[in-house]
Amino acid sequence: MTGLDAPRGLAWGPEGGLYVTEAGTGVSTGPCTPVAVGNNCYSETGKVSRLFHGEQERVATGLPSIFNTQRGDIVGPNDISFQGRGSAFVTIGWGGRPTLRANLGPVGSKVGALLKLEPSGRWRLDADISDFEAAHNPAGGPVDSNPYGVLVDGGDKYVTDAGGNSLLKVAANGDVSLVAVFAPVSAPAPFNTAEAVPTEVEIGPDGALYVSELTGAPFTAGAAGIYRVVPGQTPQLVQGGFKAVIDFTFGPDGSMYVLEHSTAPMFFGAPGRLTRIAPNGTRTVITTALTRPTSVLLGEDGAIYVSNNGVSVGTGQVLRIVP
Repeated sequence: MTGLDAPRGLAWGPEGGLYVTEAGTGVSTGPCTPVAVGNNCYSETGKVSRLFHGEQERVATGLPSIFNTQRGDIVGPNDISFQGRGSAFVTIGWGGRPTLRANLGPVGSKVGALLKLEPSGRWRLDADISDFEAAHNPAGGPVDSNPYGVLVDGGDKYVTDAGGNSLLKVAANGDVSLVAVFAPVSAPAPFNTAEAVPTEVEIGPDGALYVSELTGAPFTAGAAGIYRVVPGQTPQLVQGGFKAVIDFTFGPDGSMYVLEHSTAPMFFGAPGRLTRIAPNGTRTVITTALTRPTSVLLGEDGAIYVSNNGVSVGTGQVLRIVP
């Protein structure tokens, strides 16, 4: 797939189509509000695209999106997960103190949220994720929210709040509850510590929940990893030593495929990297020919699909990799 606007999460649809969320274009078409760094400006440039029978098309447009004028960040439709043969659920990012959304007026409730996307392309609000962070701030520290990964499991939805450093569960009736919080990690001086920044959530071969961590500034190499989560208990690191893990998935043999957004020693730069971890723990680098990748998905054809150029507008891609 080509010509995408900041492609993020990947998922297979019930009909076999390959879906990708697009965070937006970075064009401000609505109100703005100051946040901790810069201004968050609203637009409706988020999208969902599908590749089906060789045809690429946008199946949903006009989804909420946020562009930060100073950082240049685009957050919008971050991830997608399907519920059976029906609707999909899409996380919409925010990236700031949840209460500041009120400065955007009525459209403020459309960001920092989980949306339910109908097959027709129409959508509605399913849960206000950032409101939970505002009310509870379960991980402590600055009150901040950026809904990112989503996993549908029966009638429940699991959502990672990359700003709130938490894993949340959204029940069928829209009620939001806490599953786990993620502690800061160590970082070089003068930072000393960095936020956890949980990104993706998956169910492992053992039936447990697993969550990846990007970690916050200075995004130190070796500080990121994958955690096993048992509700009510402290998450346990099961695979460490990575840099800026943005997504991961499991293979049918129990292998884990880990996607690093960047491999630079600090901050973002250098290529991304895709690594396979065999059931016996052996790590094999599949490719480093990636630029700011954002999601990884396995196909029944044995290939690996990766969204690439994930922060670029108009040049985003989905790559097919044959290992």
